[in-house]
Amino acid sequence: MKLSRVLIAALMVSVGSVAFAAKFNLKMGHAVPTTDGQHAAAVKFAELVKQRTNGDIEITIFPSNQLGNDAAMINGARGGTIDIVSSGASNYNGIVSNTAAMELPFVFRSAQHAYNVLDGSVGHGVLDELSPHSLKGLAYWENGWRAFTNNKRPVRTPDDLKGLKIRSTPNPYHIQAFKLLGMNPSPMPISELYTALETGAFDAQEHPINVTWSAKFYEVQKHLTVSNHVYSPLIVAMNKAKFDGLPANYQKIVLDAAHESAKYQRDLNAQNAAKVVADLKKSGMQVIENVDMAPFQKIVLDPIKKTFGEKNGLALLNAIEAVK
Repeated sequence: MKLSRVLIAALMVSVGSVAFAAKFNLKMGHAVPTTDGQHAAAVKFAELVKQRTNGDIEITIFPSNQLGNDAAMINGARGGTIDIVSSGASNYNGIVSNTAAMELPFVFRSAQHAYNVLDGSVGHGVLDELSPHSLKGLAYWENGWRAFTNNKRPVRTPDDLKGLKIRSTPNPYHIQAFKLLGMNPSPMPISELYTALETGAFDAQEHPINVTWSAKFYEVQKHLTVSNHVYSPLIVAMNKAKFDGLPANYQKIVLDAAHESAKYQRDLNAQNAAKVVADLKKSGMQVIENVDMAPFQKIVLDPIKKTFGEKNGLALLNAIEAVK
């Protein structure tokens, strides 16, 4: 009798565990530390999806390149070994060339202009171009406005950039822009950048200030110029077969949660921007704000548009410019 009771109790626990287990367990990867706003957005996204599916979808987040660098994570999401990836738009350029337009220097007039483009039909059209490549574009999150840092000198004018060895994204138009400004650019995964700056392989880098803080680049860089020369969105993408395999109502939940998490992160970044600058100053960085970026824009904008247009046409750039 006692044994029967024990067996019944064990069976009830087992059945209960099955009843409450998630029906869909998804892996999500990104490149930055848990102190970054991108991770906060990922946590919010996972919470919303779990809550709205009553626990049927469980998203486990792997930060800090735990699933590989950006290129490896995107390839993993295409192949299905990773379910969801959040990565800078430039990292998708080799798959969909139009994603480069979302990170062209000076292409966005303001943060609101960027949001209107990305969240509207223009941005969604670019996300849809990922579908033939086994990816479902979910939403644009925020990397932020990119700013120059370096170890050589304060940067106030384009001449101050000349000769600097700078780490770039793989976006070919970033590389072109930096060459036009007289720098020596070379792409490198962010996972390798701290050491490259520490050893002097690069003099400079450019990331949004929140990434400069979360990745601790202030420890190996002396000067920061809040240049805001590029607005850098993140593309959150899911393996298309995994997305298509979800019930239709769960697909909508995932999409809605991704968009809501974008707004959550943007608000968080805006609230924290002044504090991040203050913290970078306290860390010892020499920070230059309120720089006249018109001379920089004059050097790079038209040649960049010309190069992009020769490869992709000007329809997308014209559509971006037309958005209010």
